[in-house]
Amino acid sequence: MDGTGADVFVERYELQPIDRQTNGPQLLYGLRYHTHIVKPGEVETFHDQVGYWLWEPATETVTQTLAIPRGEVLLAASRATADATEFEVTTRIGSEIYGILSNPFLLRAFRTTHYRMRVTVPGDGTWSCAEETTLVVSGREEPFPHTDDNCLRRIGPPTPNPLAGTAP
Repeated sequence: MDGTGADVFVERYELQPIDRQTNGPQLLYGLRYHTHIVKPGEVETFHDQVGYWLWEPATETVTQTLAIPRGEVLLAASRATADATEFEVTTRIGSEIYGILSNPFLLRAFRTTHYRMRVTVPGDGTWSCAEETTLVVSGREEPFPHTDDNCLRRIGPPTPNPLAGTAP
């Protein structure tokens, strides 16, 4: 497994607003997301992922939570202002605040050591993201840099909690 490769996938990335979250004095606003990826012409899931994009106004911190059903979770964060149209979240394995945790098999055979995602939201109904993940793969001498670039287009409006009313 040497060199580089490029594959095409079909991705559905759904973002939905969540009710504001309070944690004592902490206040978070967010989007719940689900991404489902298949190879073109195939039905079987290639990749599935759920999580949240959270923003804390008091600290101007954006956080991504991520979980995949193969047994990995991740918290990545950075600073971002309320009007930011571009931001980047990062994390590394071993961090005590934000980090990467994997099941024993993934830790041994496909250990994720670094994660970075740059997001651009230009206001034209698109969401672009460039993800870089570094994997230590069993049997490979050098870490494997995995990259993923997407430009997603909005196809429908959000569906906020209908019971929440218009309260701030």
